[in-house]
Amino acid sequence: MKNSPLPRLDKNHELRERLLPYCRLKPSEIWLDPRLGHKVACIDAADSHAVSQLTAGERASLAIQDPPYNVAAFSVRDPSEFIAWSRKWVANTISSLSNNSSLYVWLGADQTNHFQPLAEFILMMRSFPVRSRSLITMRNQRGYGTQKNWMAVRQELLYYTVGVPQFNVEAEYTDIPKILRGYYKEVGGRRQENLERSNSDFIRAGNVWVDIQQVFYRMDENVSGCYAQKPLKAIERIVRASSGVDDLVLDFFAHAGTTLLACERLRRRCFTTEVDPVFCEITIRRLEHFRTTGRIGWQNHHPFEKECPDLKGITEEEDADTIPQSPAQGALL
Repeated sequence: MKNSPLPRLDKNHELRERLLPYCRLKPSEIWLDPRLGHKVACIDAADSHAVSQLTAGERASLAIQDPPYNVAAFSVRDPSEFIAWSRKWVANTISSLSNNSSLYVWLGADQTNHFQPLAEFILMMRSFPVRSRSLITMRNQRGYGTQKNWMAVRQELLYYTVGVPQFNVEAEYTDIPKILRGYYKEVGGRRQENLERSNSDFIRAGNVWVDIQQVFYRMDENVSGCYAQKPLKAIERIVRASSGVDDLVLDFFAHAGTTLLACERLRRRCFTTEVDPVFCEITIRRLEHFRTTGRIGWQNHHPFEKECPDLKGITEEEDADTIPQSPAQGALL
């Protein structure tokens, strides 16, 4: 296994500056995928004009949003500032959705600080024309009792709908076999238990997802440098459940490009954004990497290895004189 990961890019500003010359997008620019029509935009999700330019009048059947959680891993904000900012990108999301659509929002709950900002965000959502459907928890493998590296931030998934969107129940089945018998019921004059009446030998995911592994460095899908990467399996479950083939899916916080990759694999189009050109470039490169190799990430190496095989060896002079621009595959809008 290669061992040349990027450090967390949110904490290493010097490295981020070194990577910027390789990024094909600058602020306000949009990359258009020539093959399937995906878009990656380097814009602020709270900017309604920029979002309008990205969507160009198209409406999505699904939005999956994973905003910064307002906790230690991100720039810390007062909860009231976080909510004021969230109102803007939520409004931009809803205005870009079709009349029958779904909205999923990943949000943290800091267990050491009154579970903020989850409660504030839920209350804010009452002011929008959406219907709350579920609060899903993804299991935290490093939980209470762990001596080191305890994750004090829960990963919750809020599910809302607009109108009456499609929902594919088949997408909810896990690979966990049913083992509990019970829930007896009389059907056709005969007493039956749940396994007899079931359409599947496996359990549904429900609202506590215990069958999905959080991403870590030994997994093929790992994208080093991305501190908040969501598992591809989780995003694909959402995409399968709440959209159809050729539908448009929105993601205003691309980060490691997982939603774009899920849409590519499941034959949906994705419009995704990031305010940082480096994460925009990582998102585009992950798509290109998958198309050329079939791999869904870089495990414990990184997207810029071709240009920077040894990042520690790059000098200031090399930065200025020998770093080329990335080839402009795809079109800039």
